[in-house]
Amino acid sequence: MVLDVASAIVRECRRRGYSERTVESYTSCVLKFIEFSKKTIDILNKQDALNFLLYLKEERKAAGNTLNVYHMAIRFFLEDILHKNMKLNIKYSKRPEKLPEFLTKEETKMLIGKIVNWKHRLMIEIMYGGGLRLNELLNLKVKDLLIENSYGFIRQGKGRKDRIFVLSKVCVDKIKNLIEMEKLEGDDFLFLTNRRERYSERSVQEIVKRATLLAGIKKEVHPHTLRHTFATHLIQNGASLNEVQTLLGHKSPETSMIYVHMASPNMINIKSPLDSL
Repeated sequence: MVLDVASAIVRECRRRGYSERTVESYTSCVLKFIEFSKKTIDILNKQDALNFLLYLKEERKAAGNTLNVYHMAIRFFLEDILHKNMKLNIKYSKRPEKLPEFLTKEETKMLIGKIVNWKHRLMIEIMYGGGLRLNELLNLKVKDLLIENSYGFIRQGKGRKDRIFVLSKVCVDKIKNLIEMEKLEGDDFLFLTNRRERYSERSVQEIVKRATLLAGIKKEVHPHTLRHTFATHLIQNGASLNEVQTLLGHKSPETSMIYVHMASPNMINIKSPLDSL
């Protein structure tokens, strides 16, 4: 039964285009929930889920972010895998109010400049230049790009939504050369290894980690940091909140508002009221 559950979660997650990290996380969380409940999956109910989350909070002293992940995984399993009509109407645990890390423009330039492999560098340029999530970059296909028009499409991104993203003019000729050199067709992933396989998330994480080290950047930088950096730099360059929201694919402007807080006040035309006295 455990193997059946795991297979069902993997299958549904991949159908929805979730990242491998999400697949692994959801599978682990759900299997622990089933083990805790000591029930067969056909009789699992909402109270079992609530009991498990309470156990994690009270007995295991799980952090808010951890509870959120378990909550989402169990809800996904009960409603989308088992098709049980039960909403877990409980509030998500409050996350600590901490602004995400981002790079200055100079740090970004230094990081990209330390990537010697031209294909690896292009991957990072596209991710930063368009605000892509890591799995969105790796799932890019040649047919998703309108290179001459300097934009492309993210197909079935987070929340299973399509959205447009901008292609930097810096990347246009490089992408053309990549497609020509590797003889890529429309349905091919844009970035393939020497074995003609899609790159793994771990590979890109290592590229960013090494470049950060070589650039002497002391911040904790991950691929997703480049997305935060993209949004912050857009605000600093004068982009509106609605534009940032659209390019990031956020459901609401409140989600994008964090980047306004991250951008320095003088860059977003905020003046102190003292200046008008």
